[in-house]
Amino acid sequence: MALPSGFLGLLLLHGMLSGLAQGDVHFYDFVLKETNFTRLCSSKSMLVVNESLPGPVIRVTKGDTVFVNVHNQGDYGVTIHWHGVHQPRNPWSDGPEYITQCPIEAGSNFTYEVIFSDEEGTLWWHAHSDWTRASVHGAIVVMPNNDTGFPFPQPDGEEILVLGSWYKGDVNAEVAEDLEEGSDTPRSDSYIINGQPGDFLPCSAENTYRWQVDHGKTYLLRLVNAAMNAELYFAIAQHVLTVVGLDGSYLKPVVTEYVMISPGQTMDILVTANQTRLGRYYMAARQFDSVRPDDTDYDHINVTAILEYRGNYTPTSTPIFPSSLPTYQDIKSAIYFTDRLRSLADQDHPVNVPKNITTMMYISVSMNSITFDYEGTSQSSLSSSLNNVSWVNPTTDVLLAYYRYFFFSQSSFS
Repeated sequence: MALPSGFLGLLLLHGMLSGLAQGDVHFYDFVLKETNFTRLCSSKSMLVVNESLPGPVIRVTKGDTVFVNVHNQGDYGVTIHWHGVHQPRNPWSDGPEYITQCPIEAGSNFTYEVIFSDEEGTLWWHAHSDWTRASVHGAIVVMPNNDTGFPFPQPDGEEILVLGSWYKGDVNAEVAEDLEEGSDTPRSDSYIINGQPGDFLPCSAENTYRWQVDHGKTYLLRLVNAAMNAELYFAIAQHVLTVVGLDGSYLKPVVTEYVMISPGQTMDILVTANQTRLGRYYMAARQFDSVRPDDTDYDHINVTAILEYRGNYTPTSTPIFPSSLPTYQDIKSAIYFTDRLRSLADQDHPVNVPKNITTMMYISVSMNSITFDYEGTSQSSLSSSLNNVSWVNPTTDVLLAYYRYFFFSQSSFS
């Protein structure tokens, strides 16, 4: 159901006024369109934003408001979610398909209001429709305001690396087939860094992503895990990583030779280009999976990009690979890394955790067999549940419910 332009205009005006009260207002245009890409020796057309993979970066300062006009020139309905943005009192712009809104129909457009409140650091945006987020995603950079600044020395520069999944086929078609058969979700054909598989994959070495650095400078690396359902280890050969942020919040600095980043997670990492031997160094990622390899079907291939020093030197024929990158099933390294993560929780970045607990809740997560009628015969299907209640799609989304309430309330006083 289309919403009247007057109602959307009121929402837009309300958002602009509230945004102006908090910070600056920014405007972006996202054009969703099928675009041809060639990877792993084959080509395909897939839905992306502004013909790029990953999509455009949204840059704001803490407290700003962004309006993103999404033009859907694709073949099916899509929504966009602003991952990690709290959206206070603004649920109709959060983006989960059929929950906060119906999909943006093909051939139409919709303007999102994205309100940034206390987030600071790196976040990301992505499609929230089936597995379309495999190709529809991008980073969000939230800079600190002038009153506080970074809780660490000002970096000399920054770099954004988006880890993703590459599928040779149509990933949504593969997911639909797997759901019908009751099999596991599809395995990617490779992982990618900023859209490229790297040196170890067929037909890929010429386009491996490169990050050029100057010796002696410190950079803020913004790392996004946009891969589909995969925890990933990441390391840079012979370079120490100092993790200072996670999911739009600052951490007490963690000095490490590798990180383990979960699906949908973002990290802020300080990297100092301190190698006296100028050259090229692999930035590598590989999947972490604690399940026995015989019982799972995951990607064993390393995805790489190259950190490359500027200057006059004769590079080695092959960049140096990070020996610190844990193996696929190294669960001890995953636990050792995650156990050290702590919120910064200083005066400028407080973490107010409730300490007076008055209610205990118990939630049982399970898989159940549900019986249903299909063309006159009794069939069964697996369905997950919480406290023995399985999911049922709502009949009205939040945006439509608010519209109905808004206009009903107005008309009752007229």
